[in-house]
Amino acid sequence: MSRPPLPPFTAETATQKARLAEDAWNSRDPEKVAQAYTIDSVWRNRSEFVTGHEQIIPFLARKWAKELDYRLIKEVWAWQDRRIAVRFAYEWHDDSGTWFRSYGNENWEFDDAGLMARRIASINDRPIAASERLFTWPLGRRPDDHPSLSALDL
Repeated sequence: MSRPPLPPFTAETATQKARLAEDAWNSRDPEKVAQAYTIDSVWRNRSEFVTGHEQIIPFLARKWAKELDYRLIKEVWAWQDRRIAVRFAYEWHDDSGTWFRSYGNENWEFDDAGLMARRIASINDRPIAASERLFTWPLGRRPDDHPSLSALDL
């Protein structure tokens, strides 16, 4: 199975790859998201280590059961050959109604078929007031005309 765009990446294809990842994660569908990763993909997410679809899918299900009304924006930071570095921010609330903006960086490495073989994520959460929310589009894909992280000065 191939997941274009394929490495080696250019500025344009790295940006496409990041937007495709953002769109998938905004679906909050663990099965759909897992399709972009190799069957034995290795992740570090915060302090949790996850390997393969058998762990990725339940990890994402737990994540989105906790992080309610999740909305994400990713932006390419750098790329080279088969690697892409992105920065991101997402907003969500917990079951008590407390809102958060989570900020982070991810390092991605892809195989020849364009599947992500490695994902290393560092993430920090900041409580925010509901009035501070910037990601208020309807759940799902971020609209094309919504400002980027840079445009929002995040």
